Amino acid sequence: MTPLIPVHELAEALGSANAPVLLDIRWQLGGPPGHQEYAAGHLPGAHYLDLDRELAAPPGPRGRHPLPDPGVLGAALRRAGVTARRPVVVYDAGPATSAARAWWLLRWAGHEDVRVLDGGLAAWRAAGLPESTDTPAPADGDFRPEPGRLPTVDAAQAAELAHTGLLLDARAGERYRGEVEPVDPRAGHIPGAVSAPTTDNLRPDGRFLPVADLVARFRGLGLGDQPVAVYCGSGVTAAHEVLALHLAGHPDAALYPGSWSEWSATPTNPATTGPTP
Repeated sequence: MTPLIPVHELAEALGSANAPVLLDIRWQLGGPPGHQEYAAGHLPGAHYLDLDRELAAPPGPRGRHPLPDPGVLGAALRRAGVTARRPVVVYDAGPATSAARAWWLLRWAGHEDVRVLDGGLAAWRAAGLPESTDTPAPADGDFRPEPGRLPTVDAAQAAELAHTGLLLDARAGERYRGEVEPVDPRAGHIPGAVSAPTTDNLRPDGRFLPVADLVARFRGLGLGDQPVAVYCGSGVTAAHEVLALHLAGHPDAALYPGSWSEWSATPTNPATTGPTP
């Protein structure tokens, strides 16, 4: 089953006997809280999840968005009605850069039926479909996370993989090159990592590129049969790249959850600047 669901298919599924649980994951780095946008309008029946508080542990030595405590994650998902047997669809404002974090976490936690709304709320609105400002009452889900179902790497493994496999840096090119660093302690990238901005996975309207184009993209970045892992600033948009790799036929791509926010905070970790690995 593809991890993406188009707008028309979701609209049809919401009227079925086994309608999916809808999770709104709107969030942006340094932006207003996503709950304000959710309150102004969301997919009917959708529950809002807070990426900073429910889909991540508090910031610390492991980075700005460490993996959440399974108990906290499970409680939030159950309040939103997530069960082990009911499908889940996650969405954000459009490009799926935060919704993919929820997709990855649910899959990592053992849920087998999770999909991302391709194009997100922007695509839903473009199709002229209805929205709601009603907040659903807390639901009674039964899902209990069993972490570890998707692969991860730590800092040492990421450093090794940069030379023995392929390590992709999903941040914007200017951050990879070290020209700017708006949030983390140092500029640059992990030595040996290849620049692969998340935005290059998308069409202009925020939907994912066709599979053939994603395959060609990752092949052009040097991906063959070797192991691959992805990092970003704090492990959020890297999940988007893992999703794109899944679409391109690489379901075993690993995530470095601590990402650059963890790596750059350790003075002994080297940093490279410039356009090359």
